[in-house]
Amino acid sequence: MRMYRLLCLLAVLPAVTCPAVTGKFSSGETRTHLLELYSSEGCSSCPPAEQWLGGLRDAPGLWRDFVPVAFHVSYWDNLGWPDRFARKEYTARQYAYSSLWGGDTVYTPGFVLDGAEWRKSAGAIPAASAENAGVLSVEYAAGGTCRIKFVAAGDCEIYAALLGGGIVSRVRAGENEGRTLQHEFVVLTLKQARLRSGVAEIELPVPAAAEIPRHALAVWAVRRGELAPLQATGGWLD
Repeated sequence: MRMYRLLCLLAVLPAVTCPAVTGKFSSGETRTHLLELYSSEGCSSCPPAEQWLGGLRDAPGLWRDFVPVAFHVSYWDNLGWPDRFARKEYTARQYAYSSLWGGDTVYTPGFVLDGAEWRKSAGAIPAASAENAGVLSVEYAAGGTCRIKFVAAGDCEIYAALLGGGIVSRVRAGENEGRTLQHEFVVLTLKQARLRSGVAEIELPVPAAAEIPRHALAVWAVRRGELAPLQATGGWLD
């Protein structure tokens, strides 16, 4: 009898599922900029940069002229506060940029615009370039399958990033102890695939996480083995 009652109870409980999000996004013919921020919840100078990046959510050129992504690096994690969004591969990506620029050090907050070091003091994000880069399009199906199309000369790869927004973190240790931080465009997952005959497919499901109220998708194309983007696109998933 007890087992029967338990089965009946389970039958009426709501199932916990991931949001059934879908979306179709496409760049124009001209180049859309990719803006990267390298940041950490353990860095006391990062919150102003994150706040500025979050303000781009209301910018008219968002997704059309530029695609913003925030990579949280791991080299602050041993200094009092482990950042839940930090990944070693994001740290490696920042070091790879530094090496390309002829250096061997990294810092936060650090901005990269179209593969080049960029200072926020340089001014506003540029409008979409007049350079013809080709159309990059992506269809995001419920369940997380990204089907990407991009026609370009040469061997190319696609990066796809699932982003989180509206995130609130209450920091209890480290340089930001006692502060409440807000994040937008945080990279939750990053995957890449080789473009074959102008098409690539990447699995990037949205996790069911109550602490991440909204999600977006950022996609960009590069020459194989390179970091600087050829074209970018993206948009909100929910």
